[in-house]
Amino acid sequence: MAKLVPNNPLPQQTPVYYRPCVGVVLFNGEGRVWVGKRISEPGNNLKFAWQMPQGGIDAGEDPAVAVLRELQEETGTNNATIIRESSRWFSYDLPANMRNASKKGVFRGQTQKWFALRFKGNDSEFKLDTHEKPEFSSWKWVGLEDVPELIVPFKRGVYKNVVEEFKDLPERIANE
Repeated sequence: MAKLVPNNPLPQQTPVYYRPCVGVVLFNGEGRVWVGKRISEPGNNLKFAWQMPQGGIDAGEDPAVAVLRELQEETGTNNATIIRESSRWFSYDLPANMRNASKKGVFRGQTQKWFALRFKGNDSEFKLDTHEKPEFSSWKWVGLEDVPELIVPFKRGVYKNVVEEFKDLPERIANE
């Protein structure tokens, strides 16, 4: 398991078979949220293909550093400022048929620390093909409340919790 900094420890009850990750809720100036359409394998039509950027925390990496790294890797920009960190870690289990297929086959699921970020640039900064293995084929801005219906069902509970955690931000950001 990745080692985390003392002020951001994984909860004691979190089993070691949950991969520590970060999630990005990236807000634009209108208070809308960035979502990307996941690239699917040939012949695999993803019904719920949209998600917010997320990814693993490297060993010894601070989650606040990881969130900006993941944003850069998945969207091509890190032109954003962290405005809030979730008050807790959120976990989900991978479906059984996906556990062995995942690149980290030893993990039952993920435990995630989510961050709300304010995008400071313009839309032309998003470059989805800058990482060696792009995650997304396209992207769009959506309302925060709409995000849980776009995600695969096994992650939906986490997304509903994240929406609840940051529900005051869209209006606040839009009125800045």
